[in-house]
Order: sequence, then structure tokens, then C-alpha cells
Amino acid sequence: MTRQTWTALVSALLFVALAIPMAILPVPFVAWSPGGTANVLGEVDGHPMISIEGVQTFPTSGELDLTIVSGTSADSRLTLPEAMAAFWLPGRATLPRDSVFPPNQSAEEVKQAETQLMDDSQDAAVVAALRAAGQPVQQLPVVASVTIGGPAYDKLRPGDLITAVDGIATADPDAVSAQIRTHRPKETIDFAVTRDRIPITVQVVAGDSATEPGVAVVGISLGTGYSYAPRITFDLGQQIGGPSAGMIFALGIYDKVTAGDLLDDRNVAGTGTITPAGEVGAIGGARQKLASAQKDGATVFLVPSANCADLAGVRTDLTVIKVSTLSQAIGELRVLDVPGGEERVSRCEN
Repeated sequence: MTRQTWTALVSALLFVALAIPMAILPVPFVAWSPGGTANVLGEVDGHPMISIEGVQTFPTSGELDLTIVSGTSADSRLTLPEAMAAFWLPGRATLPRDSVFPPNQSAEEVKQAETQLMDDSQDAAVVAALRAAGQPVQQLPVVASVTIGGPAYDKLRPGDLITAVDGIATADPDAVSAQIRTHRPKETIDFAVTRDRIPITVQVVAGDSATEPGVAVVGISLGTGYSYAPRITFDLGQQIGGPSAGMIFALGIYDKVTAGDLLDDRNVAGTGTITPAGEVGAIGGARQKLASAQKDGATVFLVPSANCADLAGVRTDLTVIKVSTLSQAIGELRVLDVPGGEERVSRCEN
């Protein structure tokens, strides 16, 4: 064999030796791609995705789709060829792994956090939708957590809505804390709470503050909760995490508990977080969610105003409407019912 042949053979072997590890070793990136949609006004295995009891409901029409991003899971890794393919293929994206998954969290912790975000978004969607529909919603202090071994342990529970302390009505967490501080350690404090919609009284013997001796504490953290009559539950039929379906959940609930036809037989898709006050927030994967909506037959796509820049330059046949509040989203859908309405909605300029 000539020197040139040997050189070519050795070079080829070295290339293969280097290419194989590069093809199988993980890289610190994750990939996002369109993941489909789910109609929140539809059914899963014969059960409504959104079930409502305790308030009158009305027929709905059309489809209202939450949009899903399919991505690298926290317990799997992306190889270099996969990362390059996601970077170049249309409708996909490659992101640094640490920007998606906190480096100090295990895969199980990430999954639990995503599930909690979904639960929180559903709770916020219920409150926002009922308020928009004119249903009574009472804001109350809620027990967010209970210190293990503390005075309130095994007495108060996370989720307890506190209506009064010592018979004095408490409208917010500050009022609860102030009433607790009127006591001395070892004194009994009466809490009137609503637990699983049942009013009960719980007595807690106050402990002594470790940082302020002589100040009564009961070992709880407080947040803001809500009381309302309807019972609203969700059955998605699949594991979906994160908060980005909040606005669509709220629109689905609103459509069910109000008279009239919000969608007018349209296939509407969208995304966006929601707060109990009805504020719509930004999400990740806007391009992938738009692609999911278009693939599954939507004609209208609702997107948070803050995400319009993410869709710059994207070509689509959908009517892309930007919204910043739930009431605006409702109003924009009603505008579509008016002749020439598609020209009057608030579009993302792309």
C-alpha cells in the first residue's frame, strides 16, 4: 500500500473513532417540537375534560384546543445528531438544557414541579373564569404549609381556608398573623376554617417563637385562597405539565357556564398562563404550539401579547390574536362573530 493509501485509511479510522462517541454521547441541550393539541371542550374516555357541578352550564360548539410542546424529558439526554436535527428542521428548536431544567433538580423533582404548575394553573383558571362569568368568588387566607412537629401539625392542613381566628373574621393573611400575635405562648387559639368545603373549628395551642421569645406562633405559612360554589375538575387523559394551558382552561370554563356561543363552531387553539385576576402571561415554545394548532386544523390561535415577538417571521394561515387578559380573549372571540371581525381583532404583527 502506498503512503497516500495508508494516510487515507488511518484518517478514515480516526474519523470513525471520533464520530462514534460524538454520535452517542449526550450534549447539554434539549429539543422542542410540535406536540399536538387537546380539545378542552371535548371528552376523554367518555368523560368531559372539564367537569362542572353546582352551577348551570350551557352547550358549547366548536373546539377549544390547548397546545402541547413535545420535548426532551428531564430523565433523557439528547445526542449531537439529534440536537443538530432539531436545530435545522422547521418547527423545532434546540435550547440549553440548564435553561429548561434546573441543574440542581432530579428528574422526579422536575416532574413534580411541572405537575404542581399544572395544578396551580387549573386553580387559577377556575377563579379567573368564574369571576369573568359573574359568579361569586370569595378571597380568603389559606394554609399553604404546616411545620412538621409544630403546634398546628396534625391540626391545620394545607388547603384549609381560614375564615376567622378567635371569632374575628380574617380577610387576608396579614389579619390572621396579627390575630395570632395577640396571644402568648401556650394559649389556645381558635381557627374557623373551611376544609373540603366543610366549615370546622380547630384549636391550636400556641408555641414560642424561636426568634422572638414571648411571641406566639403556630407553625404555618399562609397564602391566598378562594371559596366558590361550583365544583370543577379536570381530566386530561394524558400527562401534561406546566402552566401554559391556563388561559385555555379559563376560556373553556367560561364558555360552559355562560349562555351564548363563544366559539361559533370555530376551531380555536391557544396558549398562555393565567392568574386568578385574569392576567395572561408569556409561555415557552410559542412557535411549536402554533405549528401544533395549524397541523390539527385550528383557524384561530390565541397567544400572549408578550410572545408576539417569538412569532416574528412565521408564516401561517391562522388568525393569530394577541391577548393580555382573559376578558380581552373573550372580547376578541366575540369580535370574530361580527361581520368583518377578522380584520378588527388584535393580531400579532409578524
